[in-house]
Amino acid sequence: MQQYIARRGDTVSRIAARHGLTPEHVIQGNPWAGSQPYLYPGQVLQLPSAPRKRYAVQRGDDVYSIAALFGVGVEELEMLNPGVSSGRSCLPGKVLVLPAAARKAEVYLRGEYGPAELEADAAGLAERYSCVSSEIIGHSVLGKPLRLLRIGSGPRQLHVNAALHANEWLTAPCLMRFLEEYAAAFASGTDWHGHRPADWHRDWTLWAVPMANPDGVELVQEGAMKDHPFYEELMKWNCGRRSFRHWKANIRGVDLGDQFPAHWEEERDRRQVPGPAPRDYSGSAPLSEPEAVALAALAERIPGDAAVSLHSQGAEIYWNYRGYEPPESKQWAAKLAAASGYRAVELTGSDAGYKDWFIQRFRKPGFTVELGAGKNPLPAADFEDMALETGLILGAILSNVPIQ
Repeated sequence: MQQYIARRGDTVSRIAARHGLTPEHVIQGNPWAGSQPYLYPGQVLQLPSAPRKRYAVQRGDDVYSIAALFGVGVEELEMLNPGVSSGRSCLPGKVLVLPAAARKAEVYLRGEYGPAELEADAAGLAERYSCVSSEIIGHSVLGKPLRLLRIGSGPRQLHVNAALHANEWLTAPCLMRFLEEYAAAFASGTDWHGHRPADWHRDWTLWAVPMANPDGVELVQEGAMKDHPFYEELMKWNCGRRSFRHWKANIRGVDLGDQFPAHWEEERDRRQVPGPAPRDYSGSAPLSEPEAVALAALAERIPGDAAVSLHSQGAEIYWNYRGYEPPESKQWAAKLAAASGYRAVELTGSDAGYKDWFIQRFRKPGFTVELGAGKNPLPAADFEDMALETGLILGAILSNVPIQ
């Protein structure tokens, strides 16, 4: 056992990832950590040593097949299991100690994925791939950067945003993972799941805002300490609850999914939420919040040919808005559904969303994609599947979704 003193921004999942443990390992050594919503700076945890994975050699195995199976190097296997390379320690039934698999991706979950992880990964992608550029298009209420990543040089413009709702933060790394895989495939000249990123790059420019609500994401993941500038207000709006896992709004209690000037008054009257709250408060006016202003200003500056807003959950794709959508939208949605296994849904009784505004403002195809299925925040174990589904949907758009 080793002692660890919690710092600001620490969570059970982040501490576990940093020490090669699972959250369950941390809670097992500190049962109280599983019964409180957040860790507080200064709390002392007892961390067990990281357990090693092991593997019992099967008939027909050799050191190369085992290394390939677990994504590790032969040399690393030999270091932990002397003689395995010569076959002396590679007999059926022999239990081998496995080294940690090398990370192939720049974007992966290190516990929760918050504003700090996004900034680190955005910088890493822009440094590693010359086809990726990065800029700031605005700031959140608390001054966090609203990061924009761009890839492609084509004449058609695709706008994508994610994590507009705070407890749907898993959509942010999903979008980031797709950007990384796109950039890597383009840089190496290889295909991506049957698509040609070189064609994407030639035909489209992709503008991505992976975390449109960084203040809210941080609140969901880390809670509000007493020195938080909105502590008193947040506790009041949250009815005294210390857990903010259910929070969808920005830090001022405004639901950014109801902030856009597309029949905003009707959505406000339908919601009947009179003031700041964890969800469904439309704000004092459309575009009252800096996060929504930044997304709208980007679309006005670079009018798009299509737009996608990534949410969770439900495995559905919403494609229409009050008849403002162009004729091809329904066919596009069917293609996106076929690519991802999601359902294309014709939605009614909802206004003031980013997709709604984009369709009404530009008369171009716009989509709200509800990634995954379950209860928000979705579990980290769903990340790899959701990231692939994100890519399959965006890849279908970038491949121009030929209309029959």
